[in-house]
Amino acid sequence: MAKPEKLDPATIEEKLAANPGWTLTREGTAIERRFRFKSFVEAFGFMSQAALAAEKLDHHPEWFNVYNRVEVTLTTHDAGGLTERDFALAARMDKAAAGFS
Repeated sequence: MAKPEKLDPATIEEKLAANPGWTLTREGTAIERRFRFKSFVEAFGFMSQAALAAEKLDHHPEWFNVYNRVEVTLTTHDAGGLTERDFALAARMDKAAAGFS
């Protein structure tokens, strides 16, 4: 599999505008979002769906969970920053989270 191509700043800003709720980290090498659910069971259900999507994309998140909150950071370490994979996984995570609202 070819190494993913790092996105330029203009493309990152465009993709962020199309993915509300995600923000660029201070370093500019990752995007992050905090999800909040009604319960731990919903948060865990979201994480299960997100894990399946991540596996299909062969791209895995950095995440942290406490009770009903899931904090996610996405970056492509191989590319040293953001790639299409990050935004593809962000979109799938948003879709999964929408199923719990």
